[in-house]
Amino acid sequence: MNVFDRYAPFIREYIYQSGWQMLRGVQNAAGEAIFGSEENVLLTASTASGKTEAAFFPILTLLDEDPPASVGVLYIAPLKALINDQFSRLDMLCEDAGIMVTRWHGDVPESKKRRLLRKPSGILQITPESLEAMLIRRHMEIPSLFSDLRFIVIDEIHSLLRADRGLQTFCQIERLCRLAGCSPRRIGLSATIGNPEDAGKFLAAGSGRGTIIPHFDGGKEVWRLSMEHFYNQDPQADEGQDVATELPVTESPTDTAPKAADPGLAYIFEHTRGRKCLIFTNSREECESVCQNLRQYCEVNREPDRFLIHHGNLSASYRESAEENMRDDESLMSVCATATLELGIDIGRLERAFHIDAPFTVSGFLQRMGRTGRRGNPSEMWFVMREDHPEARSLMPETLPWYLIQGISLVQLYIEDRCVEPPRMDRLPYSLLYHQTMSTLASCGEMTPAELASRVLTLSCFKHITQDDYRVLLRHLLKEDHISRTENGGLIVGLAGERIVSNYKFFAVFQENIEYAVRSDSETLGTIVQPPPIGDKIAIAGRVWVVDEVDHKRREIYCTLVKGNIPAYFGQVAGDIHTRILERMYGVLAEDRQYPYMMPHAVCRLKTARAVFEASGMRDHPLVNLGGNMWVLFPWLGTYAFLALERFLKIRCGARLSLKGLNATRPYYIQFTMKVDEDAFYSIVAEEASKPLDPLELVYPDEVPVFEKYDEYVPAELIRKGFAYGVLDVEGMRSRVLGWAQNRLLL
Repeated sequence: MNVFDRYAPFIREYIYQSGWQMLRGVQNAAGEAIFGSEENVLLTASTASGKTEAAFFPILTLLDEDPPASVGVLYIAPLKALINDQFSRLDMLCEDAGIMVTRWHGDVPESKKRRLLRKPSGILQITPESLEAMLIRRHMEIPSLFSDLRFIVIDEIHSLLRADRGLQTFCQIERLCRLAGCSPRRIGLSATIGNPEDAGKFLAAGSGRGTIIPHFDGGKEVWRLSMEHFYNQDPQADEGQDVATELPVTESPTDTAPKAADPGLAYIFEHTRGRKCLIFTNSREECESVCQNLRQYCEVNREPDRFLIHHGNLSASYRESAEENMRDDESLMSVCATATLELGIDIGRLERAFHIDAPFTVSGFLQRMGRTGRRGNPSEMWFVMREDHPEARSLMPETLPWYLIQGISLVQLYIEDRCVEPPRMDRLPYSLLYHQTMSTLASCGEMTPAELASRVLTLSCFKHITQDDYRVLLRHLLKEDHISRTENGGLIVGLAGERIVSNYKFFAVFQENIEYAVRSDSETLGTIVQPPPIGDKIAIAGRVWVVDEVDHKRREIYCTLVKGNIPAYFGQVAGDIHTRILERMYGVLAEDRQYPYMMPHAVCRLKTARAVFEASGMRDHPLVNLGGNMWVLFPWLGTYAFLALERFLKIRCGARLSLKGLNATRPYYIQFTMKVDEDAFYSIVAEEASKPLDPLELVYPDEVPVFEKYDEYVPAELIRKGFAYGVLDVEGMRSRVLGWAQNRLLL
C-alpha cells in the first residue's frame, strides 16, 4: 500500500506545507494497519517519532471520506496539558477539512462544550475524569454524542497499564459503547511498552477485536547520557584519586555557584546556565525545594531568575506559563518538574534534562529522557545522584548508594534487554468495583441487583471477581446507606453515597489528599495539604509565603510572598519498583565493569560500593551478619514481593527464628535480630515456603490494608482479599526463598 497516496488531499497538503521529505516508518506502518484492517492498533515508537500524526492521518482520511453522524473520534489522554498541546496541533490539521476538534476538561469554557452537545461531530479530547463526569451527568446524551463513534485513541497508554486509573478508563470505554450502541476501533499510543503483546490484550479487552502491533524500523536511538554522584557535603567520592571516564570531565560546578551551595544543585545550576532544560524530581516536595534553592543561587549571584516550576499541585496558570515558556525557542529558562512534564507534551527544543536521584521505573526514565532530543537532536539526560556521608556508626546497608545503583540498573535494563515494566493483569480491583457500581447507579438510576451486576461485573477488568464477592459488596453498601432499596426492590444511590457521588472528586480514582487552595491577592498559586497556623510559612510555586488567613470551611489559604527556604509537603507518593530492577541492581554490584555514561564521582562511589558488596559476602549470601544477633537480608525483590517477604518472615517464620525488631527499607533490605544461625535461617524459611500458603495468611489479624481511594467503603473481608491476592506477590517471594535453599546446596 502507498500510504501517502491513500491519505486525504488535505492531509497530503499539510505534509507538503510542513516540508516533510518522506513518511516515517511508524506512519507507514500505522497507515497500513488502520487502512488495511478493522482491528485495534497499538503503536509503540520512541518519543517524538510522529505517533500522533501516524494515527490521525489515516483516521482523519477515513472520517473525511465517510463523515460520521456523531463524534467520530474520542481521544483520551491522562493529562489536561497533553490535551491542550495536542489540541493546537489537531485543530490546525483539521481546520481546512472542516473537522471540529473539541477539548473537554475542567479548564474548558462551558460554551465550547455546549457547541459540541448541539452538534456532535469531529474529534473529542477528554481525560478519564471528565469522561467519568460525562457518563454520570450527561448519561442521556451519550447515544447522540457517540452513536457513530469510529475510533478511540488512547494516548500514553503505558501510564494506564499498572493502576486503577487505567482500569477505570477501559470500564468507561465499555460502558460508553454499550450506551451508544457503537463499536469503535481502539488505537493505543506509547513510547514505552515493555511487553507489546500483553499491552495489546489490555487494549483490546471487551472490544471484540484483536490488536495489530505494527513492526517497523524506527531507526537507531542515540542518547547523550551522564550520571554523576554527589555527597551533600564535601569531600566528594573521588577526592585525591585519578579517575578515568569515557566522558569528558566538565568544569567544576562550584566555579560561580555560591560557596555554600549544595554540590549536586550547584552542578545543575552551572550546567543549566544559557540553556533551556528540564530538572526532574521524584516528588512535589523535592521539586519545590530544588526550585527554591536554585532561585536563591541566582539571587546570591545577582543573576536574573532563570528557573520555573511545574507540578500537579500548582494552579493551571502557573503550569501553562511554564509550558508556554518551554515552547519559546528564544527562552533560556529551565523548569523544575515532576511527572506532569513526563508525558508527551511538546515543550520545544530542550537541550537536556536533569534527573535528581533515580526514577522508580524504566518507563519513567524513558519518558523523561524523551522530553529532550526533539527536532533531530539526540535525547540527553544528566542524572544527579545525591546522598549524605554515612555516619561513623552507620550499619553496612546504610553505606550503599541505593539511588546510584538503581539508576544504573534502569539504564542497563533498557540498553541490554529493552526491558520495560509489564501491565498488571491479575489484580482484584475492589475499590474500582465500588466506584463503577456507584457511577453506574448514579448515571442510570434505579436498577435491580441482577441488572446492576450484569452492567458492572461483565466489564472486562472485573473478570476475576465472583458474584459472591459482589453480593458481599452490595449488602455492605446497603447497610452503610451508600445504596438503598426502593419499594419495588430496586437499588438506587443512598444518602451516604449521594454525598460521595455528588462531589467532583468522585470522578477520579487515584488517591488524593484533602487540599487547600493557596491564594495571594487575586492570584491562585495551587494547592497544599495540612495548612499551617497563621503566621507560619509554606512553600509553593518555587517560593516561600507567610500564611495570613486560613478558611477551613472553604479550604482556602491566603498568604503573602516572603524570602526564605523551607520544605514543602503535598502528601506521600509511593514507588512501585519491579523485581527486574532489583535483580539488575545486584548485577551492578556483582559485575566488574564500568559504564560509559559514568562521571568521576560516580565511578569512585560505585567502586567503594562494590568493595562493600565483596567484603560483606553479599555476592553469595543474601543474609549478612551485622554483629551479634543482628542480621540484614538483601532479597533483591520488587516492591510487592518484598512486602510479601516481610510478612512471611514475621507471620510464618518469626517464632521459629526468634525474630525481633524487623525493620524494612523497602525494597532494598530488611534488618532484624534472631537467635538462630545462618544455616538454620535458610532451612526454616525454605521449609515454611514449601508448605501450602494461602496469601490471606500474610494479612495481619484485624488488619484492613487500605491502598486505593475507595477501599474505605469496601467490606473489610474484600479489602483483605484484594490485598492478599491482588497486591502481594506471594509466588515471586516463594520462588526467591526456595532459590536460596537451592543455592546453599550448590555452594
